[in-house]
Amino acid sequence: MTVRVLIADDSSLQRSGWRMVLESQPDIEIVGEAADGARVLAIVRRELTDVVLMDVHMPRVNGLVASERVTTDAAVSALGAPPRIVLATALELDDHIAEAARAGVFAVIHKDTDPESLFDIVRAAASAVDGRGD
Repeated sequence: MTVRVLIADDSSLQRSGWRMVLESQPDIEIVGEAADGARVLAIVRRELTDVVLMDVHMPRVNGLVASERVTTDAAVSALGAPPRIVLATALELDDHIAEAARAGVFAVIHKDTDPESLFDIVRAAASAVDGRGD
C-alpha cells in the first residue's frame, strides 16, 4: 500500500525537511504541500490523500480549524474516507490534545519527532483510513 501524504506548514524549510524524510520511504508518496490551512482543504478536495501532516500554527486558517474542516467536508468525503490528520507542534503537546480530539485529529506530535517514529505514525494513520488496518 502506498501512503499518500499532504504536508502543511507555513515554513518552507519545515515542509522541505518533512518531504525529504518521508520520500526516503518507498511506500510514502507526497501528493502536495500547503502553507496554510485554507490551501489544505483545497488540495484534499482534489487529491486522494491518506494522511495530512500539518502544523498547528499557520496563518489564515490554523491546523486545528483546517483539521475540523477536512474531517467534515462533504466534497472530501465524496472522494472516500477523509484523510487522517497528524498535527505537529513545536510547543507543548498537552496544549493541543483536547482541541485536536474535538477536531477529529488522529495524532499530535512534536516537530522534533525522530524519522522512524514519524514513519510509524504516518503509516498507522493511513492504516486507520477506511479500516485498512483491520
